[in-house]
Amino acid sequence: MSVREQIIDLQKCLPAGVKLVAVSKMHPASAVEEAYAAGQRIFGESRPQELCAKYEALPKDIEWHMIGHLQTNKVRSIVPFVSLIHSVDSARLLEYIDREAARIGRVVDVLLEIFVAQEETKHGWEEAELTAYLQEGTWRSLKNVRFRGVMGIASLTDDRERICREFSRLHALFVSLREEFFGTDFDTLSMGMTSDWKLAVECGSNMVRIGSRIFGDRNY
Repeated sequence: MSVREQIIDLQKCLPAGVKLVAVSKMHPASAVEEAYAAGQRIFGESRPQELCAKYEALPKDIEWHMIGHLQTNKVRSIVPFVSLIHSVDSARLLEYIDREAARIGRVVDVLLEIFVAQEETKHGWEEAELTAYLQEGTWRSLKNVRFRGVMGIASLTDDRERICREFSRLHALFVSLREEFFGTDFDTLSMGMTSDWKLAVECGSNMVRIGSRIFGDRNY
């Protein structure tokens, strides 16, 4: 199937209320243009340099999402235009985003990345660490970030029960954080990729990040 056909097929499969982030990292701008022509408007990138280059080259009504690990020294380059940062994994990064957003008069939407996978390579807050940070309260002084929800990546495994446990844990944490700290603006649960998005949606995801199914394998 072509990129266009994959986009159309996915949009038919996704339940109402579930947003599709087309993960275009390491794919050329021409592939993004093909998905754009099929009606896709939300694209995810994991490298700030590639994200900035595609932002400059492609239509300005695209919503660009930063989904990869973000270093503090790269924040300034993406804050002027990024629609949503999925990968906020520390208080230090939050402070950098807030400072850079304030400098240019923006409020930037962010997701808190939670570590749930049984793999050392994944990033994210530990639940206890995040809860302690939120209870301490200094985040309330960050006026140029808007907390929109939670992101997580399940273990890379064929064990569906383990993946389901991890997704269910993410969903439970999302609900509890919304109720205890954030309220109705905290409305996004980003979990599920090409291999596990259907299970993620069953477990409550309302935003899925799908790349290889749409664009094919990446050329690393």
